[in-house]
Amino acid sequence: MIGLWDTTGNEVVKALAAERRSAGGVASGMALTLIVVVDEKRVREAEAAATIASAAHPCRLVVVVRSDVERDRNRLDAEIVVGGRLGPGEAVVTRMYGRLALHAESVVMPLLVPDVPVVTWWHGEPPEEIATDFLGVVADRRITDTAQAADPIEALRQRARDYAPGDTDLAWTRITPWRTLVAGAFDTTQARVTEATVVAPGSDPTAALMIGWLGSRLGITPRWETTDQFPRMREVQLRCANGDELTLTRDDSVATFRRTGQEDRQLPLVRRPLGDELAEELRRLDADQVYAEALGAAAGLTGLEQRPGQRVHVWKDPATAQRAEAGVTAHAGTSAEH
Repeated sequence: MIGLWDTTGNEVVKALAAERRSAGGVASGMALTLIVVVDEKRVREAEAAATIASAAHPCRLVVVVRSDVERDRNRLDAEIVVGGRLGPGEAVVTRMYGRLALHAESVVMPLLVPDVPVVTWWHGEPPEEIATDFLGVVADRRITDTAQAADPIEALRQRARDYAPGDTDLAWTRITPWRTLVAGAFDTTQARVTEATVVAPGSDPTAALMIGWLGSRLGITPRWETTDQFPRMREVQLRCANGDELTLTRDDSVATFRRTGQEDRQLPLVRRPLGDELAEELRRLDADQVYAEALGAAAGLTGLEQRPGQRVHVWKDPATAQRAEAGVTAHAGTSAEH
């Protein structure tokens, strides 16, 4: 491991090349570059997940921690690890302070592995518009997590409004086991589904995507039965044209599958570690059309999968935006006094 404090982007690139030669690593063995954007307080959590994912998908991991963008002095600290605690590949953890944090691409771009896909993952509240973050624009795949937002359902709608092919969300990844079990229920029947109900908390983005998926696949309008008795999606109920009813109910890490005329079955439905969810999304580097259709159905939008796949960067200075917002608030307060 090499630690560089108050350094420059060029020094980071040189140190990575030196550490790679020392460890015997080669960039040609990398399948992709994984950029992780995360706040300081969640760095360890993101590193743990990325380490699991990189074990399945050899990659160069670049962690970007942006801090204190209004600091007067720019500073870059970096930690370089090759074949160490962050997995078998190469990892660079960068901490950027001051205005440098608004231009993270100046440090990250030279660190991308040539001629391989780039994936950007935001571990935290997703950006409102990905085009305002160059680290998202440069990526072939972009992974967000609406569950981290203050209002997950509104964040999911924003993901639909801002969608471009190549986007995905870990809320979608979390219902893969649900979708597998529901789809498997129709291996032995051709009955048409006429009604569907999802039982889940009203703030659960996985439930919204499950409803979107059922609606887009089956051509129906599923019903959302909200509950505050369970922290996550609890049950999926389906009614078929022939009168059969199918129900999948989760209880901890086990799901009970009930079907008219058949005995109940116990099926595994385990909540996976974050690293396994991330690894699943790294398996495919093309656009996920099924996700686009489900997201569009959940948000009431159509044609998401037909949007242009290439994003154009839109510069936005969060520091300026914060000052402008503070000025508007102060003006409103002054006006109220008068």
